[in-house]
Amino acid sequence: MNKYPPITKEIISEHGISEDEYSKIKKILNREPTFVELGIFSVMWSEHCSYKSSIKWLKKYPRSGDRMLVDAGEENAGLIDIGDNLGVAFKIESHNHPSAVEPYEGAATGVGGIMRDIFTMGARPIASMNSLRFGPLDDNSRNRFLLEHVVEGIADYGNCLGIPVLGGEVVVESAYSGNPLVNAFSLGIVKKGNVVSAIAKGENNPVFIVGATTGRDGIHGATFASEELTAETESKRSNVQVGDPFTEKLLLEATLELSKKKWLIGVQDMGAAGITCSCSEMSAKGESGICIDLSKVPLREQGMNPYEIMLSESQERMLVVINKGFEKELTAIFDKWDLDCTEVGYVTSDGNLTVMNNEDMVAQIPSKELVLGGGAPQYDMPYEEPKYLKEISDLSLDDLKPVDDFENALQILLSSPNIASKKWIYEQYDSTVRTNTVQGPGGSAGVIRIKGSNKGLAVSTDCNGRYVYIDPYKGGQIAVLESARNVVCAGAKPLAITNCLNYGNPNDPEIYWQFKESVTGVGDACRKLNTPVTGGNVSFYNETKDGAVFPTPVIGMVGELENISHQTSIDYKNPGDFIVCLGSLNGKIGGSEYLKTIHGKIEGPLANIDMDYELSVQSLCLKAIQLGILNSAHDLSDGGLAVNVAESVIKANKSIGAKISIESKLRNDELLFGECQSVIIATINPKNITLLTSLNKHGDIHIQTIGKVTDNSRLSVNDLIDIDKSKLELSYFDYYPRTLEIK
Repeated sequence: MNKYPPITKEIISEHGISEDEYSKIKKILNREPTFVELGIFSVMWSEHCSYKSSIKWLKKYPRSGDRMLVDAGEENAGLIDIGDNLGVAFKIESHNHPSAVEPYEGAATGVGGIMRDIFTMGARPIASMNSLRFGPLDDNSRNRFLLEHVVEGIADYGNCLGIPVLGGEVVVESAYSGNPLVNAFSLGIVKKGNVVSAIAKGENNPVFIVGATTGRDGIHGATFASEELTAETESKRSNVQVGDPFTEKLLLEATLELSKKKWLIGVQDMGAAGITCSCSEMSAKGESGICIDLSKVPLREQGMNPYEIMLSESQERMLVVINKGFEKELTAIFDKWDLDCTEVGYVTSDGNLTVMNNEDMVAQIPSKELVLGGGAPQYDMPYEEPKYLKEISDLSLDDLKPVDDFENALQILLSSPNIASKKWIYEQYDSTVRTNTVQGPGGSAGVIRIKGSNKGLAVSTDCNGRYVYIDPYKGGQIAVLESARNVVCAGAKPLAITNCLNYGNPNDPEIYWQFKESVTGVGDACRKLNTPVTGGNVSFYNETKDGAVFPTPVIGMVGELENISHQTSIDYKNPGDFIVCLGSLNGKIGGSEYLKTIHGKIEGPLANIDMDYELSVQSLCLKAIQLGILNSAHDLSDGGLAVNVAESVIKANKSIGAKISIESKLRNDELLFGECQSVIIATINPKNITLLTSLNKHGDIHIQTIGKVTDNSRLSVNDLIDIDKSKLELSYFDYYPRTLEIK
C-alpha cells in the first residue's frame, strides 16, 4: 500500500480547495476522499480546468453559427466548415506560468499541447501562430532571458514538427515584467468524415494510453497555472512539463492514420491534469465510466505512486478508446510508428472514474462531478470598476509638450519594441515548410493555401492590452475588430475566432471587472461580425508582487479566401498608384503608441467605435480586393498613419516611396500618429478609382485619396515629414528605442 499523509486543513489548502469545495466533495462521495481523490478534485476543479470563475460570462459568447461543425467547447478544438467536404480545426491556449519559470520547456510544451488538440480531432496541423508579451528587454534582464528562451522553445519544437509559423505578435510592456504571456495557436485541416471526438462509450470497450511514457514532470501543472507567481515559484519547476517533438511527430502521424478507422471511438490529449482529465472528460461526455489500472501504465521513473501517475502531465500522451476486438489493429498502427500502445482499462456503464492499482481501489468518483457543466463549481465573482480608470481617462492634449521634429518622432516609433521589425524573432521559425505558405510573418495576417483547391485561409492573432487596460469593454471590441481587419486586408472573409483570455487574480473585484467588461466587448463585437467564438482558454492569476498584467484577451481570427489569388499584402507595389484611405481618418492620441513612447503616458480616452461603419469599411475593402483593384491594403493601428505608410514603404521594393498630401482639421501629432478604428490604407491604379467609388453604393464610407506611390525611395507627409527610406529601414530594424528630446 502507498503511504500518504493524512488529509488536514493545510493539505486541503495546498491543493487549492476551499472549505466549501471540500464539503461538496464529501457530499458527492458520501465519505471522506482518499488522498488520490483529493488530488483528482484539485486538478479538475482548478481554475485552469473548470473555468469556475469565468464560465458564467463565457456562456454569453456567440457560440453557434452556420459554419460551425461542433459546438463551442465540446471538443479539443473549434471546427468550422469551409466547403469541399473540409473542416478547419483551430484553437489558441496559454502556457504563461510554465514559461515564467522554465521558458524553453514552458513554451515548447505549449506548442506541443496545442498541436495535439488539433490532431486528436483527426486534423493535420498546417499552420501555427503565437502571441507573446514580455516586460522591458534590457540587457541581462530576466525579461530578455525569458523572451530569448521562449522563442527558442517555440522554434525548436515547431520546426521539428514541420508546421509553418505564419506570424503572430510580440508586445513589450512593463505590466508583463516577470509574468510573460505565451499564447500558442494552431490550425489544421480535416475531411468531415474523419473528425474524431473526445468520447468514451460502449461498455467493456478497451482504453489505451498511447505515445510517451509517464514521468513525474508536470505534476499539478493545472493547479500551478491557477495561482499567482511568487518568490517560491522557482521551486515549482517540477510543475513544468518536458517535451519531445520527435515523439510528437510520430504520434501525429499515427493518430491521423488511426482517425480513418471505423472501429475508433474517441481520442483525447493528456494535457492539463493528464490521465485524470482525459478519463473523466471522455467518460462524462459519453455518459459512461472508465476503470483504469495504474499498474499497467508505462512509466519512465521508478517508484511512482498512484497520486503521481494520475496527476502527471508528461507530454506526448493520449487516451484512446476503440471497439472491443480491434486491439491488434490498434497496436499494429502504433508499432509501425515505434510508439508505446498499452491497454490500461475499459469503459464501464456505472458513470464512475474508477482508479485501481493492481487489486487496490485508490479512487472512485462520478465522472460528471469532475467536469465543467457537471459537478465542478461555478462562482458569481464580485466585481467593481477599478479606481485607476478615473485617473487615466481624461487626457488633455494641451498638457502634452509639442513635438517639433516629427521625422525623429517617426524614427523613434519605428524602432520601439512594439512596432519595430520582429524579423530577428520570426526568422528562427520555419515559416515555409510544406510549401503552402503564401504570406508569412511580418504582414497583416498569415495566409496559407489549402492544397488541392483554389482556397486559402488567413489567420491573425491580435490584442492591444493597453487599450483593454484603459477601457476594458471597448478594448475587447477593438481586439476583435482589428483581428478581423487584418484578415480582410489579406483578402479573406472573417469566419470565426478562438480566444485566449489573460488576466490577473479573479478574486480581486477590480481585476474581475476588467475580465467581465472586456469579455462582454469581445462577445458583442463577434455578434456584430458574425464570427462565433469556437473555444479557447482562460488564464487567470497572471501577476507578480508588483501587480497584474494588462487585461489581455488575445483573439485568433480565421478568415477564408475563396480564391487564393485574392491574397493581398501591405507593401506598395507600383509607382503612380493612388494611396487611398477607406474610412474616416480621425486619429486620437489616447492609448496610442505615440503617447506611451514619446510622452511616457498611458491614458485615454480611446477613439470611438461605430460597429456598423466598421462592417461597411471591411466589406468595401474585401469587395475591392476580390475584384482585383486594390494592390495593397493595410489597416491603421499602432503608430497611426505615419507608421502605417512607413511600414508599407519599408516592405516594398527598394525604389518605392510615398508622397502624402492630406488636408485635415486634426492636430499634426493626431494626424501623423493618432490611432483610430475602421480605417484601411490601400493603393489602387488611378484608372480603378471610379470602380472603387461605385462599390460604395450608399456613399456611407468616406473614401479619400491621400497621396501617391513614388519611385524616389522617400516618404513625405505634407510639410511635416520628408525622410529617406534608408533611415526608415534603419529605425525599423533597430532593436532599441532612442530618446526624443522634447524642446
